[in-house]
Amino acid sequence: MKTLLKLSWRNIWRNKRRTFITVASIFFAVFFSVFMNSVQRGAWVRMLDNVVNFYFGYAQIHQKGFWDEQSIEKAFQMNAEIEKLPQQVSGLEGMVPRLESFALASYGTNTRGVLLIGTNPPLENSLSGLRERVVKGRYFKENENAVLLSEGLAKLLKISLNDTLVLISQGYHGVNAAGKYPVVGLVKFASPDLNKQMAYLPLKVAQGFYGAENLITSLALKIKDKDAGKKVVRAVSDRLGSDDYEVLGWQEMLPDLLEAQKTDAAGNYLFLIVLYIIITFGIFGTILMMTKERSFEFGVLVSIGMNRMLLGFTVWLEVILLGLLGALLGIIGSLPVVYYFHLNPIDLSGFSKDITKVYAKWGFDPLLPAALEWQLFFWQAVLVVAITSVLAIYPIWKIKNLQPVEAMRE
Repeated sequence: MKTLLKLSWRNIWRNKRRTFITVASIFFAVFFSVFMNSVQRGAWVRMLDNVVNFYFGYAQIHQKGFWDEQSIEKAFQMNAEIEKLPQQVSGLEGMVPRLESFALASYGTNTRGVLLIGTNPPLENSLSGLRERVVKGRYFKENENAVLLSEGLAKLLKISLNDTLVLISQGYHGVNAAGKYPVVGLVKFASPDLNKQMAYLPLKVAQGFYGAENLITSLALKIKDKDAGKKVVRAVSDRLGSDDYEVLGWQEMLPDLLEAQKTDAAGNYLFLIVLYIIITFGIFGTILMMTKERSFEFGVLVSIGMNRMLLGFTVWLEVILLGLLGALLGIIGSLPVVYYFHLNPIDLSGFSKDITKVYAKWGFDPLLPAALEWQLFFWQAVLVVAITSVLAIYPIWKIKNLQPVEAMRE
């Protein structure tokens, strides 16, 4: 085997021009496929982090039916069974309790409907990084009688730091909810819609406002490995049961985003299929040319008694070596490019304002980072080598049916 490998390696360098053409075609196939997949993967990971981690979390626990109704009447109380979940479920780092409902916010003569969230400030920051979104003022504290507003909402209400915001709503079981809270900070969200309607109160203060003592409407789950999110959701759901609670992953909470991801991935795969079809014909053309040029050589070797299968296997090894060489160079060539764009994402804001507006509407920043994941390099290389291996069957078939005299005449 060692001798055959050495012979095959020498053979592929007998015609350097042909070898360079074949290796170059494989190199570019691996290079472009790795780069495209890494950007597509990286862009969606960032988008999901923007949309999911900024508020929703990768999964949430509600009382059964809450997500469809979004009613404060579906609030529930934490119990010992729920509190023990982070210790019992592998991959679940923590939970963020929230009390969510709608309210009417007023300042002076200006009023606006808002999404009012009562939450635990330290836990909320650990999940969504809310503290880092503060653009004016400061972050709120636990049990502080104060409100944190989104920047766009503050502009609509024409309210500033330290001004007093009036909130009016309907509380738990229909009680009247009204309160006045000083504005201690303004936060900014990428999504214009969310930036115009978000208001935060400390959880205890919100529970007092809505008359919902010790009640919450949701628990956002902090999951250590987002790729294991579905596994964590199943484990939590199994422990709680489906009669009283619903445990929803982001896929169920945001089906439109999931469909958009699938559509984008399908378009990317279609482009890759076209790319690989082109590359397949390019490689096959090179193999066809190589087989034709060496017909005389194959005829002589078969005539002097060389085993056809051994000759075919040697030629197959030559093609495989070309595929491996091209794939290896493709990985080496794409790695620094992917690494660069991993650290320096492609900024679409410089290309078109319309693109920036579309991304902002969905809550994304217009940045496309490349994902630096070994699977992307490995599987693209494996795919190219597999294509090359299949195409290498052609010279074996040609040698098996070779007529030595005719081949030497050609």
